[in-house]
Amino acid sequence: MPRIFETKDKSGRNIYLTDERWKHINQEHSEVAPYLEEIKETLKNPVKITDYEFDENVKYYYKYFKERKAKYLLVIVKYLNNHGFIITAYFVRYIKWN
Repeated sequence: MPRIFETKDKSGRNIYLTDERWKHINQEHSEVAPYLEEIKETLKNPVKITDYEFDENVKYYYKYFKERKAKYLLVIVKYLNNHGFIITAYFVRYIKWN
């Protein structure tokens, strides 16, 4: 599957965004479309990383944006074989603490 980008997260693991997932993000969360570079930055330098309680292989990465009403860009990543792929990304008002 074609990739939009591949980068390393804060801990040095590879994460990629596929063309299919980017289309999903643009269709379901169009407010994120102008934030492609910020998605990369969220993975490299998040303000917080939390776990997803139902799947230990899923991580939530957050980045703060002062100028937005929904202040945090949330990027959801699933890891398989120590490589991650972005499931989705959207803005939220609060960090979900686990």
